[in-house]
Amino acid sequence: MRIVVSPHAAEAIEEQGGRLYVWPERSRCCGGTTTLAASTSPPAKRDFRLEASVGFELYVPTRLTRLPDELHVDARGRSRRIQAYWNGCAWVV
Repeated sequence: MRIVVSPHAAEAIEEQGGRLYVWPERSRCCGGTTTLAASTSPPAKRDFRLEASVGFELYVPTRLTRLPDELHVDARGRSRRIQAYWNGCAWVV
């Protein structure tokens, strides 16, 4: 998996502890769309494994069997909210 991180995202992740958790999240809306969620703290009731270390530690769900070709990480807005894109998309296909 190739990891592409914007400078703003790398800085925000480092300031918040140096760890990023990324996981697919299903919604009940729109026929069960699966999006990609990201946070610098682990969500409750999920198990993660360390997948890579690229200036920060990247964690993915333990049960995730298929990884993307590319994972893009960016920080948006004044709050620099971390967003992740799986093969360039905000949703997982």
